Amino acid sequence: MKYTTLPNTDIKVSKICLGSMTWGEQNTEAEGHEQIEYAISQGVNFIDTAELYSVPAKKETQGSTERIIGSWLKKSGKRDEVVIASKIVGPAEFSNHIRKGEFSKKEIADAIHKSLERLQTDYIDLYQLHWPERQTNYFGKLGYTHDENDEWADNFSEVLENLNGFVKEGKIRQVGVSNETAYGLMRYTEEARKGAPKMITVQNPYNLLNRKDEVGLAEVLHRENIGHLPYSPLGFGMLTGKYLDEIPKNSRVDLFPNYNRYMNENSYKATRLYNEIAKKHSISLTQLSLAFVNQQPFVTSNIIGATSIDQLTENIDSINVTLSDEIINEINKVHAQIPNPAP
Repeated sequence: MKYTTLPNTDIKVSKICLGSMTWGEQNTEAEGHEQIEYAISQGVNFIDTAELYSVPAKKETQGSTERIIGSWLKKSGKRDEVVIASKIVGPAEFSNHIRKGEFSKKEIADAIHKSLERLQTDYIDLYQLHWPERQTNYFGKLGYTHDENDEWADNFSEVLENLNGFVKEGKIRQVGVSNETAYGLMRYTEEARKGAPKMITVQNPYNLLNRKDEVGLAEVLHRENIGHLPYSPLGFGMLTGKYLDEIPKNSRVDLFPNYNRYMNENSYKATRLYNEIAKKHSISLTQLSLAFVNQQPFVTSNIIGATSIDQLTENIDSINVTLSDEIINEINKVHAQIPNPAP
């Protein structure tokens, strides 16, 4: 395994982060524990979760993923050996069974205390805002379209102040954002210059079918020393190649047809071209896709997820794959031909 540190901290994390959003829906508690144990045996020490999980979001399973992690932490006694990241929901129809979705002190307190209870721990290492309060381009939107009816008012300073209270109490160690744009990240960064806590990471979708963070956001990451935690590095499984011929029974898209963000015509075209590159160089499409993300200089840790140990093994092993300049050039030619088909 390879390691780095969360920016501006001494928190050591593996370059592969174990994603967990299927635990409690597609995976049982025992399977979640098995995945954690295997990942740790391979040097992974970073686990990402959220109060929203498991997915798809629903009242009956909300918080189940944190509970599965919590029962493992209690059983193993290895809290000090792992770095735990979690998230508070933002406003959305699919999360209103949890709370309104504002980042007020009251709502943050409710979210943190419930997450700590489910996780059976006294602190969360990295606490993230799952998506912005304001209306902007995330969750499949490539470009920003201004909404004159958006009632959001600038509250970046207030949100950081609310989070800072829990940092001071020791309930969270560091803060970050998710599904955030360059504008939002820079506004938080400017407030941090005045003494507020700094958002040290951004967790966004990033993969061969969605490289939009290279435009605008990547410069912010480098110049402000902020880490990128890519999620969906395999595009909901599209970049494993398993959907190229048919939709396998019991796969995520088979079980949840609305999880089809990466399955448009241009995504299929690009994926087939990336698959040819992988075949040419005798590696799997999965490892080509993950190694590409792993090698990006702005990436701190790549969040991989799996529903089986076989998938998890291949995903973690991608850390040992290094793509040559020749392969990168071939990938970039496809990207130039079909850029960001599935943002």
